[in-house]
Amino acid sequence: MPRLQIMDTTIRDGQQSLWATRMPIGDMLPILPKMDRVGYWAIEAWGGATFDTCMRFLDENPWERLRSIKAQTPNTPLAMLSRGQNLVGYKHYSREICHRFIKAAKRNGIHVFRVFDALNDIRNVVDNAEAINECGGHFEGAISYTMSPVHTLDSYLDYGQKLKDLGADSICIKDMAGMLTPYRTERMVKAFNAEIGLPLHIHCHYVGGMAPANILKAAEAGAAIADTAHAPLAFGNSHPAVEMIVAALQESRYDTGLDLDLLFEIAEYWEEVRKRGHYKRGVSSLIHMQVYSHQVPGGMMSNLLSQLEVQNASDRLPEVMREIPKVRAEVGYPPLVTPMSQIVGTQAVFNVLTGKRWGVVSKEMKDYICGYYGKAPGRMDKDIVAKVVGNSEMLPPDVAPGSLVTTTYAQVEEEIGDLAKSEEDVLMYALFPNEARTYLSKHRTSEKVDFLMEQESSHTKEDDYVDINQIRELVRVAEESGVGEIVVEEEGTRIAVRMPGVAGAEAVAAAAPVAAVAPAPAAPASAAADAASDGVERPSNWYAVTAPMVGTFYTSPAPGEPPFVQVGDEVAAKQTLCIVEAMKLMNEITAEEMGTVREVCLEDATPVEFGTVLFYIEPHGAADPAAEKANV
Repeated sequence: MPRLQIMDTTIRDGQQSLWATRMPIGDMLPILPKMDRVGYWAIEAWGGATFDTCMRFLDENPWERLRSIKAQTPNTPLAMLSRGQNLVGYKHYSREICHRFIKAAKRNGIHVFRVFDALNDIRNVVDNAEAINECGGHFEGAISYTMSPVHTLDSYLDYGQKLKDLGADSICIKDMAGMLTPYRTERMVKAFNAEIGLPLHIHCHYVGGMAPANILKAAEAGAAIADTAHAPLAFGNSHPAVEMIVAALQESRYDTGLDLDLLFEIAEYWEEVRKRGHYKRGVSSLIHMQVYSHQVPGGMMSNLLSQLEVQNASDRLPEVMREIPKVRAEVGYPPLVTPMSQIVGTQAVFNVLTGKRWGVVSKEMKDYICGYYGKAPGRMDKDIVAKVVGNSEMLPPDVAPGSLVTTTYAQVEEEIGDLAKSEEDVLMYALFPNEARTYLSKHRTSEKVDFLMEQESSHTKEDDYVDINQIRELVRVAEESGVGEIVVEEEGTRIAVRMPGVAGAEAVAAAAPVAAVAPAPAAPASAAADAASDGVERPSNWYAVTAPMVGTFYTSPAPGEPPFVQVGDEVAAKQTLCIVEAMKLMNEITAEEMGTVREVCLEDATPVEFGTVLFYIEPHGAADPAAEKANV
């Protein structure tokens, strides 16, 4: 019996499950050389939510992060998690984008590609599998494990055989919610070894506390690999601690052979990072133990908590947890793994916070119900389908969702233009257009700032203090206004920003004299709500459409497209007025009844709070009583 091999998940799934994926690269790099000495089967370092959070929250380039990690771990294969046709995003991408992304990940340092589909729909894995096999990576096909009336051992074995037929090198049982039990694990491992015959990898989150026992039973039954994390990023929503598993298997025939003393040295480093960042430990609570009822995965649990905190509704978590299994059953028992965990979880949050079940529905939920994410595992509630879908067209069951996406690399390359300096930049934009454009624009500006500071260095003394954020603001103003030079003089310090390739003082004089530039104070997110109560009189029959959540207001379905509605437009009941992006989903806000749009209260891409007024609509067939009285 071979030794049980270990894949470390600390810097990807561990921090995603416990720390909401907010660990910066600077916290990782110092310890990676020691982790490289351990002898892990692989280090899971990339993919999942790490890609977009690098840009959204950490101001990091995800490709540069990957290259930096690989430079410090030359002896250990790096692994990533791919969401199948969704790659590391939340929607399907074209076959060409999938192939280019996988091959770019391989040349930047990834060797092991764990690929799953949230619905276990094999059609959503095909493009990933082809690309991985073509570039010589290790293709690990993952089965999204869950419990429901339609998920059986036979159904999992059937899916495992399909993964093997696509060329999988290993199979992973991905128990993202920690619902496996020891003897169920043993039966699954034995059945897969007997009928599929590929190396079996156990991925089991701690959550309710059974994961260590599951790994021991899996090892006894013949599993080849198990996932763990270092103790400071283990337990709770994360994985079992590697130190625990290694110690438990010592002196057995499944001994991992890993150096426990070295593992504890590494754990001490991560404990200091945890303390310095004021991160919480992984702890299993009663609500974690109830996973066998609500089936909420660890990563989903931490994201739900974060989402409810943003909505100032942390106290509503128990209600949301009770709502999740109801929503899941109504839409055909999808496994609660990204993106279905976000889609189902967010719907449960909306149902609870608005008090109207299925009153607000995200575009993603509507697309899922229509079949655009893949085939639902079970039957959906007909009443819910009718309420959500209405007259929308359902995708025929014989059409693969990914085949509908035909975006080419050349198209996205043209859209992002000169901001992209590499194929990796274009792929960032292809997956996350808004975040990538913001990130690339900011860092191209930073490059200009570095150039400008070098050019103007002769104008300042060594002990002068220059606010780099002020410089960046001046660059932005110069770019937007088209002037060649802007000068600020403050307390004897002169800062001159001259744009490369643009005429200098003459351009400034021709445009307008600028003595000083300062950014205007940002309007508060609730400005529209404040305006609604600032004495502006409106007909009493107009009704306000307000934001049902904290998020960002968008007037159109995508950048560059026309707005959903404009002032003067007549709208039908349930017609989409705008999108509020919240909890990573695009949530369509609809009209309550037929009417005419009288006011659009916000600019595109404005942050909103709960209750912020978005529109005023005059309903049809209801006249303003004050106006009627005046007419009489």
